[in-house]
Amino acid sequence: MNHADQDTTETLDERPTRGNRLYPRVTSFRSRRGALTDPQQDVWDRRWPELGRDVGDDLLDTDRWFGRSGPLVLEIGSGTGTAAVAMAQAEPHVNLIAVEVYRPGIAQTLQRIERTEGTDAPATNLRILRGDAVEVLEHMIAPESLTGVRVFFPDPWPKARHHKRRLLQPETFRLIASRLKPGGVLHVATDHAEYAEAIAEAGNAEPLLVPVTWDSPISHERPVTKFEDKAHRVGSDIAELIWGKIGE
Repeated sequence: MNHADQDTTETLDERPTRGNRLYPRVTSFRSRRGALTDPQQDVWDRRWPELGRDVGDDLLDTDRWFGRSGPLVLEIGSGTGTAAVAMAQAEPHVNLIAVEVYRPGIAQTLQRIERTEGTDAPATNLRILRGDAVEVLEHMIAPESLTGVRVFFPDPWPKARHHKRRLLQPETFRLIASRLKPGGVLHVATDHAEYAEAIAEAGNAEPLLVPVTWDSPISHERPVTKFEDKAHRVGSDIAELIWGKIGE
Protein backbone atom coordinates (compact mmCIF):
# COMPACT_ATOMS: atom_id res chain seq x y z
CA MET A 1 0.00 0.00 0.00
CA ASN A 2 1.33 3.45 -0.75
CA HIS A 3 0.23 6.77 0.72
CA ALA A 4 -0.07 8.55 -2.60
CA ASP A 5 -3.71 8.39 -3.57
CA GLN A 6 -5.71 6.81 -0.80
CA ASP A 7 -7.00 7.56 2.67
CA THR A 8 -7.16 5.12 5.55
CA THR A 9 -8.05 5.58 9.19
CA GLU A 10 -6.15 2.47 10.25
CA THR A 11 -3.80 3.16 13.16
CA LEU A 12 -0.41 1.64 13.85
CA ASP A 13 -1.76 -0.40 16.75
CA GLU A 14 -4.26 -2.07 14.39
CA ARG A 15 -1.51 -3.34 12.11
CA PRO A 16 -0.06 -6.74 12.95
CA THR A 17 3.57 -7.75 13.06
CA ARG A 18 3.81 -9.97 10.02
CA GLY A 19 6.53 -11.20 7.72
CA ASN A 20 7.26 -13.99 5.30
CA ARG A 21 9.46 -17.03 5.25
CA LEU A 22 12.51 -15.89 3.27
CA TYR A 23 12.46 -12.15 3.92
CA PRO A 24 11.04 -11.48 7.40
CA ARG A 25 9.61 -7.98 7.57
CA VAL A 26 7.15 -6.11 9.73
CA THR A 27 4.44 -5.11 7.27
CA SER A 28 2.78 -1.71 7.38
CA PHE A 29 -0.79 -2.78 6.83
CA ARG A 30 -3.55 -5.17 7.75
CA SER A 31 -5.28 -6.88 4.84
CA ARG A 32 -8.77 -5.77 5.81
CA ARG A 33 -12.02 -6.12 3.90
CA GLY A 34 -12.86 -2.41 3.75
CA ALA A 35 -16.31 -0.99 3.17
CA LEU A 36 -17.27 -0.65 -0.49
CA THR A 37 -19.91 1.63 -1.93
CA ASP A 38 -22.69 -0.06 -3.91
CA PRO A 39 -21.06 0.82 -7.27
CA GLN A 40 -17.71 -0.44 -6.01
CA GLN A 41 -19.26 -3.71 -4.82
CA ASP A 42 -20.95 -4.09 -8.20
CA VAL A 43 -17.74 -3.69 -10.15
CA TRP A 44 -15.94 -5.98 -7.69
CA ASP A 45 -18.50 -8.75 -8.16
CA ARG A 46 -18.35 -8.44 -11.95
CA ARG A 47 -14.67 -7.87 -12.65
CA TRP A 48 -12.57 -9.19 -9.75
CA PRO A 49 -12.84 -12.86 -10.82
CA GLU A 50 -11.42 -11.90 -14.22
CA LEU A 51 -8.92 -9.18 -13.38
CA GLY A 52 -7.80 -9.90 -9.84
CA ARG A 53 -6.74 -12.54 -7.39
CA ASP A 54 -5.52 -12.74 -3.82
CA VAL A 55 -1.85 -13.31 -3.09
CA GLY A 56 -0.99 -16.97 -2.65
CA ASP A 57 1.84 -19.47 -2.78
CA ASP A 58 1.45 -20.55 -6.41
CA LEU A 59 3.66 -19.25 -9.19
CA LEU A 60 1.70 -17.09 -11.60
CA ASP A 61 1.16 -18.28 -15.15
CA THR A 62 1.15 -14.74 -16.49
CA ASP A 63 0.85 -15.72 -20.16
CA ARG A 64 -2.37 -17.56 -19.36
CA TRP A 65 -3.71 -14.79 -17.11
CA PHE A 66 -3.15 -12.09 -19.73
CA GLY A 67 -3.92 -14.32 -22.67
CA ARG A 68 -0.61 -13.42 -24.28
CA SER A 69 3.11 -13.18 -23.63
CA GLY A 70 4.75 -9.81 -23.17
CA PRO A 71 7.08 -7.74 -20.99
CA LEU A 72 5.94 -8.13 -17.37
CA VAL A 73 5.91 -5.08 -15.08
CA LEU A 74 4.92 -5.03 -11.40
CA GLU A 75 3.63 -1.89 -9.68
CA ILE A 76 3.83 -2.16 -5.90
CA GLY A 77 1.30 -0.13 -3.93
CA SER A 78 -1.05 0.96 -6.70
CA GLY A 79 -3.55 2.76 -4.43
CA THR A 80 -6.67 3.68 -6.39
CA GLY A 81 -5.01 2.87 -9.70
CA THR A 82 -4.37 6.35 -11.06
CA ALA A 83 -0.85 5.57 -12.27
CA ALA A 84 -1.46 1.89 -13.02
CA VAL A 85 -4.34 2.50 -15.42
CA ALA A 86 -2.68 5.45 -17.15
CA MET A 87 0.57 3.55 -17.62
CA ALA A 88 -1.27 0.46 -18.86
CA GLN A 89 -2.94 2.67 -21.48
CA ALA A 90 0.38 4.26 -22.44
CA GLU A 91 2.16 0.90 -22.78
CA PRO A 92 -0.31 -1.50 -24.40
CA HIS A 93 2.47 -4.00 -25.20
CA VAL A 94 3.27 -4.42 -21.48
CA ASN A 95 1.57 -6.89 -19.15
CA LEU A 96 1.13 -4.86 -15.96
CA ILE A 97 0.33 -6.29 -12.53
CA ALA A 98 -0.70 -3.86 -9.78
CA VAL A 99 -0.25 -4.99 -6.18
CA GLU A 100 -2.41 -3.40 -3.48
CA VAL A 101 -3.93 -4.37 -0.12
CA TYR A 102 -6.66 -1.74 0.22
CA ARG A 103 -9.93 -3.19 -1.09
CA PRO A 104 -11.74 0.11 -1.82
CA GLY A 105 -8.66 1.28 -3.72
CA ILE A 106 -8.71 -1.89 -5.79
CA ALA A 107 -12.41 -1.40 -6.50
CA GLN A 108 -11.66 2.10 -7.75
CA THR A 109 -8.95 0.64 -9.98
CA LEU A 110 -11.50 -1.77 -11.45
CA GLN A 111 -13.81 1.19 -12.10
CA ARG A 112 -10.97 3.05 -13.83
CA ILE A 113 -10.27 0.02 -16.03
CA GLU A 114 -13.94 -0.20 -17.02
CA ARG A 115 -14.02 3.48 -17.96
CA THR A 116 -11.24 2.88 -20.49
CA GLU A 117 -13.17 0.14 -22.28
CA GLY A 118 -14.52 1.22 -25.61
CA THR A 119 -11.94 4.01 -25.87
CA ASP A 120 -8.93 4.19 -28.15
CA ALA A 121 -6.69 3.10 -25.25
CA PRO A 122 -8.38 0.40 -23.13
CA ALA A 123 -6.42 -0.82 -20.10
CA THR A 124 -6.98 -4.46 -20.99
CA ASN A 125 -3.35 -5.24 -20.11
CA LEU A 126 -3.75 -4.62 -16.35
CA ARG A 127 -4.27 -7.23 -13.63
CA ILE A 128 -4.41 -6.82 -9.84
CA LEU A 129 -3.04 -8.82 -6.91
CA ARG A 130 -4.36 -8.15 -3.41
CA GLY A 131 -1.85 -8.69 -0.63
CA ASP A 132 1.74 -8.18 0.50
CA ALA A 133 4.10 -7.33 -2.37
CA VAL A 134 7.02 -9.14 -0.73
CA GLU A 135 4.98 -12.33 -0.69
CA VAL A 136 4.11 -11.75 -4.35
CA LEU A 137 7.77 -11.45 -5.24
CA GLU A 138 8.75 -14.38 -3.07
CA HIS A 139 6.14 -16.90 -4.17
CA MET A 140 4.31 -15.77 -7.31
CA ILE A 141 6.98 -14.25 -9.55
CA ALA A 142 9.63 -16.42 -11.15
CA PRO A 143 13.30 -15.40 -10.95
CA GLU A 144 14.44 -13.15 -13.80
CA SER A 145 10.94 -12.79 -15.22
CA LEU A 146 10.18 -9.08 -14.66
CA THR A 147 11.02 -6.36 -17.14
CA GLY A 148 10.23 -3.67 -14.59
CA VAL A 149 9.18 -2.92 -11.02
CA ARG A 150 7.58 0.39 -10.02
CA VAL A 151 7.21 1.66 -6.46
CA PHE A 152 5.63 5.10 -6.36
CA PHE A 153 5.34 6.98 -3.07
CA PRO A 154 5.65 4.12 -0.57
CA ASP A 155 4.66 4.97 2.98
CA PRO A 156 7.76 6.66 4.49
CA TRP A 157 7.03 5.75 8.13
CA PRO A 158 8.90 8.91 9.17
CA LYS A 159 9.38 8.10 12.88
CA ALA A 160 12.66 6.28 13.46
CA ARG A 161 11.04 3.59 15.60
CA HIS A 162 8.78 2.69 12.66
CA HIS A 163 11.49 2.48 9.98
CA LYS A 164 11.42 -1.33 10.21
CA ARG A 165 7.97 -1.11 8.58
CA ARG A 166 9.31 0.50 5.44
CA LEU A 167 8.95 -1.57 2.31
CA LEU A 168 12.24 -0.66 0.68
CA GLN A 169 14.82 -2.35 2.88
CA PRO A 170 18.06 -3.96 1.65
CA GLU A 171 16.40 -7.39 1.72
CA THR A 172 13.59 -6.17 -0.52
CA PHE A 173 16.06 -4.72 -3.02
CA ARG A 174 17.81 -8.11 -3.11
CA LEU A 175 14.50 -9.85 -3.76
CA ILE A 176 13.45 -7.39 -6.47
CA ALA A 177 16.84 -7.72 -8.16
CA SER A 178 16.49 -11.51 -8.22
CA ARG A 179 13.12 -11.21 -10.01
CA LEU A 180 14.25 -8.69 -12.62
CA LYS A 181 15.55 -9.84 -15.96
CA PRO A 182 19.06 -8.66 -16.86
CA GLY A 183 18.49 -5.16 -18.19
CA GLY A 184 15.23 -4.85 -16.25
CA VAL A 185 14.46 -1.65 -14.37
CA LEU A 186 13.40 -0.66 -10.85
CA HIS A 187 11.77 2.79 -10.70
CA VAL A 188 11.07 4.38 -7.32
CA ALA A 189 9.53 7.79 -6.60
CA THR A 190 9.11 9.44 -3.21
CA ASP A 191 8.42 12.92 -1.86
CA HIS A 192 10.05 12.20 1.52
CA ALA A 193 13.64 13.45 1.55
CA GLU A 194 14.97 11.28 4.37
CA TYR A 195 13.35 8.15 2.96
CA ALA A 196 14.78 9.00 -0.45
CA GLU A 197 18.27 8.99 1.08
CA ALA A 198 17.65 5.63 2.75
CA ILE A 199 16.23 4.17 -0.47
CA ALA A 200 19.20 5.43 -2.49
CA GLU A 201 21.66 3.97 0.02
CA ALA A 202 19.97 0.56 0.02
CA GLY A 203 19.54 0.47 -3.75
CA ASN A 204 23.11 1.53 -4.48
CA ALA A 205 24.38 -1.15 -2.10
CA GLU A 206 22.64 -3.94 -4.04
CA PRO A 207 25.37 -5.44 -6.26
CA LEU A 208 22.97 -6.50 -9.03
CA LEU A 209 21.58 -2.98 -9.48
CA VAL A 210 23.26 0.01 -11.11
CA PRO A 211 22.02 3.39 -12.36
CA VAL A 212 20.42 2.91 -15.77
CA THR A 213 22.81 3.82 -18.58
CA TRP A 214 21.03 1.95 -21.39
CA ASP A 215 17.74 2.37 -23.23
CA SER A 216 15.12 1.48 -20.66
CA PRO A 217 12.64 -1.27 -21.60
CA ILE A 218 9.84 0.63 -19.81
CA SER A 219 8.70 4.23 -19.69
CA HIS A 220 9.81 6.43 -16.82
CA GLU A 221 6.97 8.87 -17.38
CA ARG A 222 4.40 8.93 -14.57
CA PRO A 223 0.98 10.58 -14.45
CA VAL A 224 0.77 13.16 -11.67
CA THR A 225 -1.64 12.00 -8.97
CA LYS A 226 -3.61 14.33 -6.72
CA PHE A 227 -1.21 13.51 -3.92
CA GLU A 228 1.84 14.39 -5.98
CA ASP A 229 0.23 17.62 -7.15
CA LYS A 230 -0.37 18.55 -3.52
CA ALA A 231 3.26 17.73 -2.70
CA HIS A 232 4.40 20.07 -5.46
CA ARG A 233 2.16 22.87 -4.15
CA VAL A 234 3.67 22.68 -0.66
CA GLY A 235 7.19 22.66 -2.10
CA SER A 236 8.11 19.00 -1.61
CA ASP A 237 10.70 17.72 -4.08
CA ILE A 238 10.01 14.43 -5.84
CA ALA A 239 12.96 12.06 -5.92
CA GLU A 240 13.10 9.71 -8.92
CA LEU A 241 15.39 6.73 -8.30
CA ILE A 242 15.98 4.36 -11.20
CA TRP A 243 18.20 1.29 -11.30
CA GLY A 244 18.77 -1.43 -13.85
CA LYS A 245 19.84 -5.03 -13.33
CA ILE A 246 23.28 -5.83 -14.64
CA GLY A 247 24.12 -8.95 -16.59
CA GLU A 248 22.73 -8.25 -20.06
